[in-house]
Amino acid sequence: MASHFKRREILTSGLACAAAWPLTRPSIALADAIEGYAYYLHPELREVGLRLMKMYEANPPLSLATLARERQGAALRAPQPLENVPWRLDRVKGDRTRPETKVYVINAKSGGSRPAILYTHGGGFVNGSALSSVAALQRLATRIDCVIVTVEYRLAPETKFGGSLEDNYAALKWLHRNAEGLGVDAARIAVMGESAGGGHAALLAIAARDRDEVALAFQCLIYPMLDDRTGTSRPVPAHVGQIVWNAQRNRFGWESFLGEVPGTSAVPVEGVPARTVDVSRLPPAFIGVGSIDLFCDEDVEYARRLNEAGVSTELIVVPGAFHGFDNPSFNTKVGRWFSDSVEDALRRGLGVGAVPSRSGSAK
Repeated sequence: MASHFKRREILTSGLACAAAWPLTRPSIALADAIEGYAYYLHPELREVGLRLMKMYEANPPLSLATLARERQGAALRAPQPLENVPWRLDRVKGDRTRPETKVYVINAKSGGSRPAILYTHGGGFVNGSALSSVAALQRLATRIDCVIVTVEYRLAPETKFGGSLEDNYAALKWLHRNAEGLGVDAARIAVMGESAGGGHAALLAIAARDRDEVALAFQCLIYPMLDDRTGTSRPVPAHVGQIVWNAQRNRFGWESFLGEVPGTSAVPVEGVPARTVDVSRLPPAFIGVGSIDLFCDEDVEYARRLNEAGVSTELIVVPGAFHGFDNPSFNTKVGRWFSDSVEDALRRGLGVGAVPSRSGSAK
């Protein structure tokens, strides 16, 4: 397949009006006032971005002492699954090296031969749940007309990367093995994830290539968490990674996941997608990230490496966008445009038809 590398920036068409962007950088330091950070934010994201900064400034750093409370809060905020799109809990049998793994199967129908997505949820490797992602995935499965299986992989620090990778790989093999019963075309399976889930998806794509048991059609990585060196041995600019996910939280997430201090030579290469030496022969990829997301540079670099290795790769960098900026509750055109771009990439990667765009809609 011919390799291509795209970088699209939203600077016109009403998504980012040049007149709304400050012409000069404010002299006030970020440390002196959060409002000074408005300069870096996409115009549509300024209000919600500054509000999130204030909220996170008031929270204690992420640590073993605060993790249980964060997990409890995430569980309480999780949306309930929709009633009008079929879903069910299933279980992937364990073995002597791995316990039973829960999976949630969304929009499966007997007969037919539709594409499927193996989805891994976000949460910094230490938080989140597959169940909490069901409602959003029900909407996605309906729009793309596909089956989605989301994995309840074991979280760090209780389980290190080797355990969660095996959970996800077992779920992928289960999906592939049961493709006919789920109405899935086994030749059109993608992996997908957001944030840490994007890191899991990238690791899963590498494992699938190396083990040569399941041929993936596509990998969709949404602001993925790919490199333990970000914010540790590799400092980031002061204006990057200030909203939702910062360098301190990143260090805790990676240390919990790897069982090693991140950014050092002791880090196991097999636990970090960006440390993988050979990225050739991986499935075609989509990577999307905001320019002030902590993961921006590592995501751009991973896309560059994929492209250099001959992997067909699309990259979107959204100016002034922070981690999780596409949350539907923010109700922004730029967020809807990004979500439409993700879905368009999935449809192309899985070989399905287009659906109407939401970019001009408030829904």
